[in-house]
Amino acid sequence: MSVRALLVARAEDDSPGLRAGDDRWTWREYVARARGRAAALADLLDQARSQGRPPHVGVLLENTPEMAFQLAAAGFGAHVLVGLNSTRRGEALLADARRADVQVLVVEPALAGLLDGLDLDGITVVDAATHPWPLDAPLPDVEPADDDLFMLIFTSGTSGEPKAVRITHEKVTYPAAYLTERLGLSGDDVHYVSMPLFHSNGVMAGWGPALSNGAEVALAARFSASGFLDDVRRYGATYANYVGKPLAYVLATPEKPDDADNPLRLVFGNEAGDRDTAAFAERFGCRVVDGFGSTENAVVVSRIEGTPPGSLGQPAPGVAVYDPETGTESPRATYDEHGRVTNLDDCVGELVDTTGSGQFAGYYNDEAATAERMRGGMYWSGDLAYRDADGWVYYAGRTADWLRVDGENLAAAPVERILLRHPAVSEAAVYAVPDPRSGDQLVVALVTTAPITPDGWEEFLAAQPDLGPKAWPRFVRVLDTLPRTATNKVLKRELQGAGVDDVTFTRAERGTSYA
Repeated sequence: MSVRALLVARAEDDSPGLRAGDDRWTWREYVARARGRAAALADLLDQARSQGRPPHVGVLLENTPEMAFQLAAAGFGAHVLVGLNSTRRGEALLADARRADVQVLVVEPALAGLLDGLDLDGITVVDAATHPWPLDAPLPDVEPADDDLFMLIFTSGTSGEPKAVRITHEKVTYPAAYLTERLGLSGDDVHYVSMPLFHSNGVMAGWGPALSNGAEVALAARFSASGFLDDVRRYGATYANYVGKPLAYVLATPEKPDDADNPLRLVFGNEAGDRDTAAFAERFGCRVVDGFGSTENAVVVSRIEGTPPGSLGQPAPGVAVYDPETGTESPRATYDEHGRVTNLDDCVGELVDTTGSGQFAGYYNDEAATAERMRGGMYWSGDLAYRDADGWVYYAGRTADWLRVDGENLAAAPVERILLRHPAVSEAAVYAVPDPRSGDQLVVALVTTAPITPDGWEEFLAAQPDLGPKAWPRFVRVLDTLPRTATNKVLKRELQGAGVDDVTFTRAERGTSYA
């Protein structure tokens, strides 16, 4: 099914469709505003430049009603939406727009300053607030196919320059229907969407399911930990989506006796830890479902009943862990009596869809990056993992998260999971800095909720039976915040670039004590 079909199904629906602050639109009104924008943009676009394909419209918008209208306008199929990341700056932002072949750029006044000094020749800039958008217009005379391009969404860029992922119509409508059924969502729900709508989580886990099931979308211009519960109560939100660390941020706010007195019943997202999902569910009286996924949406691992602590879940048929050097499946992990993986060098590999591309439709204008993902007719995700004897998948980090410490290979994510057991640690990022002699030295950057002493840290590490001696951090940095992308992914390259001049603790080179 196309996004257009879902919009047409809502065109005469007078139930609540969109809300932002005190402003509200029914689904009928929402679809009409989207038709008006599609018509207005058609007058500004040069069809000849796009060589017979739908032209591209960039948006530089927060999670405003305008962003929601622009999503739907593109859904009719006459043009492709390009979600530009508002945290990008200068020439990097311009390069994203050029790579995506943006003809028209819709920008809100608060972000217009990001374009100052940029060479925008060939790009028509439209002020979202002052442009004369029609209240309605005829339906565009286009019938997009399921596999036609709907949107370009840039990857987070945690391991390099962001890439523009081709988002087809079915990459929105399929998860919309799947999540509606799996999570039991309906038109009686209110979807609270505070994740950015220029990213896949906001579109596929927030906006798309509401379009599919007829629930009202309640928008927050941006995520706020302190404002989360107030918004949930104000909007009567029953469902919320997240990516990254929002649950931890909300949990870090002062606890109140009536926190569970709210309408929220279900929260869905990915990359939250076991401790945070359990604590959030208990504190706010709701169910939390955490999954694993990426913008490319090619590798599926589902957290099902019985998933062990720390595991991502069971992989979909055809998803396996492969050795990128041999192109063969990695052996299953083996453990010692303390639960420590004993064959990390062999069992850690890359998560691969052996059946093909899955829902990955390639990167736009980047054949080399697409080919790198699709080696040997299989989709290589760039995510490291291992599986135990029962087939459960455990995340080990990105391919850049391998560390070589004193001749031993380590993966960052398993170490991070162990360090997060400390009751005062709310966030942990493990990464490498060069060892002056050879290999790497392990650094961890922490965000804490209470003071940690060097002696207390050593005592905690010694009490973790599954933490090998090479995995004890040489350097510990306690920071107020970790550098993150707009979608809450940690920018480890920024941490690495800061060096180790501001470390909080340093472990003795040949010992276990910290000072």
